[in-house]
Amino acid sequence: MNLKNTRILSLIVAALAAVALLISWNLFQSVSPVATAQQRTSLTVSAAISLSQALAEIKTVYQGSNPNVTITYNFGASGALAQQIQQGAPVDVFLSAATKQMDALQQANLLINDTRRNLLTNRLVLITPKNGIVLTDFKQLTDARIKKIAIGEPKSVPVGQYAQEMLTKLGLWQQLQQKLVLGNNVRQVLTFVESGNADAGIVYTTDAKASDKVTVRLTAAENLHSPIVYPLAVIKNSRNPAAAKAFVEFLAGDRAKIVFQKYGFGIVR
Repeated sequence: MNLKNTRILSLIVAALAAVALLISWNLFQSVSPVATAQQRTSLTVSAAISLSQALAEIKTVYQGSNPNVTITYNFGASGALAQQIQQGAPVDVFLSAATKQMDALQQANLLINDTRRNLLTNRLVLITPKNGIVLTDFKQLTDARIKKIAIGEPKSVPVGQYAQEMLTKLGLWQQLQQKLVLGNNVRQVLTFVESGNADAGIVYTTDAKASDKVTVRLTAAENLHSPIVYPLAVIKNSRNPAAAKAFVEFLAGDRAKIVFQKYGFGIVR
């Protein structure tokens, strides 16, 4: 074999060796625990809109120690979110502002049952615009000066359901029908009052706390409405149930509780 042929053969052998090495490395990458750990996981979390600020901060905290988990929030009224899940929306975790919506999903066998738990509590408050009419009793809502009262739509918005229960127990529900302005979610109710498009509104204490444009006039006694409880659970059709369960555990942990309490939520004991 002449020198030229020897060089060609050496180049072919070197090329084959490089290809073999590359294939081996790719195979190692595909089974390597390090590579697996670096794979990104995406979670879609549907949550009551009253949780938006607290969950935004919790997302930052969680992703600080779990950088490979991408969390996407879908905020809205609990009833609308539950309906989306029933219709097959790709959701991993659901946080509701009432048990009614979570019960419906459980009855439809859409939850991983051992992941359901009650997480938070809240309070119902009456608000007015910052310099609005001073109210010291819910019965003053019948006053002629109060033209419009904003509440959530009772059928789909938990804060509206609680408001209806309270006003009914106080004997005011029928009297106030002509004054009611219904919001699609609690933040819309808050906006009605902030903008002055409603003289008063009924929201959660956490929403009122988040605004410097309203004043809390009254806090409803807890025996006037159903307990305000926020349950959460992993959805059975979750694409990433292990990651979803880990996030739910974090939400129920001490670090997340600090954030929830910062925004005015109570913790279920």
